[in-house]
Amino acid sequence: QVHLVESGGGSVQAGGSLRLSCSASRYIVSNGWMGWFRQAPGKEREGVASIDSVENTRYDDSVKGRFTIFKDITNNTLVLQMNSLKPEDTAMYYCAAGGRLSLSLQRSDYTWWGQGTQVTVSS
Repeated sequence: QVHLVESGGGSVQAGGSLRLSCSASRYIVSNGWMGWFRQAPGKEREGVASIDSVENTRYDDSVKGRFTIFKDITNNTLVLQMNSLKPEDTAMYYCAAGGRLSLSLQRSDYTWWGQGTQVTVSS
């Protein structure tokens, strides 16, 4: 069983920044295809960013140029740096691992999930 633990969520004003972290095993972070997803109330869970085992990345158009996904191998952590936040970024953010398709942003392509961390952006 793979255990993923997110942290770093919170409340921020529009234009601000937050850094989300997802703690996992060294093997998963070093070798896995991982991603960040988000789910706003009443909406489907959507892919935000993904990263493969050699740290190629892919972003949803809504966050390109504002969000950065990367792996902190030293600390066994997947990171999502979020800058220039907008109210529409408000959602529960989830870390995912065990991707079955490289750089996928589809929920169905991931096996393991964290419990989520809330991000709220006020205008």
